[in-house]
Amino acid sequence: MLAPGVAHLSFTRADGEPLTFVPGQFLQVHFAYGDGTPTKRSYSLATRSDEAGDAGELVDIAVSYVPGGAATALFEGLEIGDCVQASGPYGRFCLLPGDTNARYLLIATGTGVTPYRAMLPLLEERIRERGTRVVLLFGARTPQELLYGDEFRAFADAHPEHFRFVPCFSRELPAEPHADVRHGYVQQFLPEFAPDPATDIAYLCGNPNMVDACFEALKEAGFEVRQIRREKYVSSK
Repeated sequence: MLAPGVAHLSFTRADGEPLTFVPGQFLQVHFAYGDGTPTKRSYSLATRSDEAGDAGELVDIAVSYVPGGAATALFEGLEIGDCVQASGPYGRFCLLPGDTNARYLLIATGTGVTPYRAMLPLLEERIRERGTRVVLLFGARTPQELLYGDEFRAFADAHPEHFRFVPCFSRELPAEPHADVRHGYVQQFLPEFAPDPATDIAYLCGNPNMVDACFEALKEAGFEVRQIRREKYVSSK
């Protein structure tokens, strides 16, 4: 459990092959309701290539538990070794090879931070090769709900000149908050980092209200739509 209502689940392909994907993409898990009606849910891949094993075989996702939810029932009922049906990967919420920006603004709430975990090895490569700077603004209600927070803090500590991790807690602060911790919502603190369309590309992922608010703020700051990449996460049963 990453948080009281979020589980980190690891799978491997049943055929033993690695899953080829680009960080930021997602899978669709296929299953059926109790009456047999087919349905599916989308989950961003959380897999870090530097942790996926020698063959790249791990397939990691983060799943929010929704009371009474059909997908929740599916995952709660799984035993070690059980199989699920999935398709993909899909999606274009990715770091593009042709990006020449000096800085990425990565903004997320809740499980919307999942694709950024998968991007860490690629971000490290860009930091090393061209000195790219990164700011990760991550919104959670409490410290217990800061998904992968230890990993992001460790990455920031390892790259202090290039990566800032800024957790924004709306309800409760840690007992001994880091200097980069903020109290409030991510959209409140976006102006603090002076978004600049001349140097930045922004990624928005998570709560639709947050995504819309940040999108409008970035457009007002002069960003073109192509400089803002977004994905909205809506919980469904």
